[in-house]
Amino acid sequence: MNKHIEKALEAIAREHLLLDNLKPQNSSEDFQEQSVWGIKKALEAAYQQGFKDGKQQ
Repeated sequence: MNKHIEKALEAIAREHLLLDNLKPQNSSEDFQEQSVWGIKKALEAAYQQGFKDGKQQ
């Protein structure tokens, strides 16, 4: 995965899932409860980002 994608996913995770980062902590902090609507919003944002990036190529 390239840096652009990693940055985009981290931004989506912060905004929609309220996660600080997507790096494994190898502890119970790796497991978070998330609302279905929050996950849906994050997936929609990732899809839109992919669509936008695809149009730029």
